[in-house]
Amino acid sequence: MSKSPLTLQMPSPPEPVAVVVDPATTALLIFDIVDPICTRQPNCTGKMLPAIAALLARARKAGVTIAYGTRAPTMSNWLPDVLPAPGDIKIESQAQDRFFKTDLDNALKAKGITTLILTGWKVSGSVTYTSVGATLRGYTVVVPVDASLDATDYEIAIGLHQILHQHSANAANEPLKNGASTLSRTDLITFK
Repeated sequence: MSKSPLTLQMPSPPEPVAVVVDPATTALLIFDIVDPICTRQPNCTGKMLPAIAALLARARKAGVTIAYGTRAPTMSNWLPDVLPAPGDIKIESQAQDRFFKTDLDNALKAKGITTLILTGWKVSGSVTYTSVGATLRGYTVVVPVDASLDATDYEIAIGLHQILHQHSANAANEPLKNGASTLSRTDLITFK
């Protein structure tokens, strides 16, 4: 009698929730939407880039602080739809957690930021690890699921699971739980 291979079912993440954030105390962080990182990934250029570009335009119009993070030497290779503007925060990091050995925390705190919207490539990498670093520092985090993707459905599921079940667990996906991460979607984020 042959045994069938063990298969595991990843639990589905909760549905994204609507959030209303204060532009004066919110920062939009964009990770690795650069050439060659993003341009090699269909989910990055085809699905995620339009969502990030639309959210970025709304955030700029609302006066939200914008920050960019990538690995050196790609800081000058941002894709045209999401180019940094003068005055935006730019962080080069060798770690997935963009707070690790950078001035990101100081730059955000100097502007009175308490809420972060994390977007970019990839949800099981920079977005997950930076969400942990952010909540450890007391920030409330929003991760729009359409603007934080990965190469495979499995990697996306793992990233979203880790984001909600980290040390400041928010398994029920309570909107804007203080010091935790919330899953949302770009069209469910309101600046007010």
